[in-house]
Amino acid sequence: MKRRTFLAAGAGALTSVSGCLSVTGEEDLCGGEGCDVGMRRMAFVPETFEVTVGETVGWRNTSGAEHTVTAYEGGIPDEAEFFASGGYETEKEAREAWYDDRGGRIAVREAYEHTFEVPGTYNYFCIPHERGGMIGRIIVKEE
Repeated sequence: MKRRTFLAAGAGALTSVSGCLSVTGEEDLCGGEGCDVGMRRMAFVPETFEVTVGETVGWRNTSGAEHTVTAYEGGIPDEAEFFASGGYETEKEAREAWYDDRGGRIAVREAYEHTFEVPGTYNYFCIPHERGGMIGRIIVKEE
């Protein structure tokens, strides 16, 4: 009986360690190395990420589900380039591709990146998990 209590306590300790936070207070899902934003089952982590003009943001699928990174056309600066995993030129194209054959998908452990050239706020989402609240934001500032 004491052994079971010990095993249960050990499992709980491992679970709490597996969700370690980074120095920013957000879970560090990527571990760096070209990955700035990780993807959980229903969330981008961190939800908001800040960069300066000309920097590239890397997303990595750190969950067990397929995801997309798709800009809201009305949620990016007017002068900014639209971005979506799969290279689609419009939000409509990206949505249609996903629903036709899961186009633009980022498979488990795969990555996507985009370079931001225009300052402002960029709102984006994951097409299959948008209803579940998988929405993120990139804030691009002047140097």
